Amino acid sequence: MALRLRRLQIVPRWHSVKKNLGQASLTDKQSERDHRQLPIDKVGVRGLRFPVQVRDKATRGLQNTVARIGLFVDLPKEFKGTHMSRFVEVLNLHGSVIHVENIPDMLRAMQVRLDARNAHLEMEFPFFLVKRAPSTRKEGVMDYEVRFDASMIGEKLDFLLTVKCNVTTLCPCSKAISKYGAHNQRGEVTVQIRSEKVIWIEDLVTLIEASGSSEMYSLLKREDEKIVTERAYENPVFVEDLVRNVVLRLRTNPDITWYKVEAENQESIHNHNAYACIESHRETRGID
Repeated sequence: MALRLRRLQIVPRWHSVKKNLGQASLTDKQSERDHRQLPIDKVGVRGLRFPVQVRDKATRGLQNTVARIGLFVDLPKEFKGTHMSRFVEVLNLHGSVIHVENIPDMLRAMQVRLDARNAHLEMEFPFFLVKRAPSTRKEGVMDYEVRFDASMIGEKLDFLLTVKCNVTTLCPCSKAISKYGAHNQRGEVTVQIRSEKVIWIEDLVTLIEASGSSEMYSLLKREDEKIVTERAYENPVFVEDLVRNVVLRLRTNPDITWYKVEAENQESIHNHNAYACIESHRETRGID
C-alpha cells in the first residue's frame, strides 16, 4: 500500500513537468513582429453569449438576463496578433454582475492583461419590465433592447447607453382627412445618450413611451384595447413629432450631455417605413 501511494504521488508531478515543458516549447505566433506598418483600432472577440445581472430600479435588486458581448483592444503596428483567450479570462474574472459601476474595472483589466492603451466593450441584452394594462390592471411582461458601449482611451472613460422601445403612432394627416378613422403603426424608437451620472434604463423607457400616440402593452383585454386605441386617436403623432417629443424630454435632464434619437414607423398603408433622427450637437464629454 505504501508503494502504491508513492507512485500516485510521483505520477502527477511527472505530468506537470511534461505539461510545463510542452508549454515552453509552444510557438507564440501572436507576439511575432509584423512588418506591414498597419496598427489595428479594434481587435478582440465578438458574439460571446454570457449570463449577466443588470440593476433593476423598481426592486433595487438585480435582473438576470443574457447578453451578447464584444471585447476589444487596439493593436500596435509592431504585433502580428492579440491573445483572444485573455478577453474571456477578463470577462470571467469579473463574475456575472455587469453594470455601469464595474465596466471601468473590466476595461482597465483588458488594458493591463493585453498590454493595450485602449479597451472597448459592447454589450446587448433584453431588459424586462412588468406593465399593467390601463383598465383591467392585468400584468404582462414587456421586453426592451438595451446596449452598453464603453471605451477606455488611456485614462478617459466614454460610456454610451442605448435603449430601443416600441410605441404606437397615429397619423395626424390621416385623421384630418378621413371620415372613418386614421391609420396607425408601430414605431421603434432608439435613444442613445451620454451622461455625467447614471441614468436608469427604466427612466428612458418611460420617457420614450410618453412621446408617442400611446404606449404599448403585452396583455390587453377588450376594455384595455378601447382605452389604448382611443388614446392614440386623441394624440396623433408624426414620426417627426415623435423624435422631437423625445428630445424635449431628454433636454430636461441636465446630466445628459449628448443624445441621438431615431424613430422608424412601420407604416400600415405604405410599402415603406417613415424615419426621423435628431442628434445633439453639444460638446461630448466622457465620464472621468
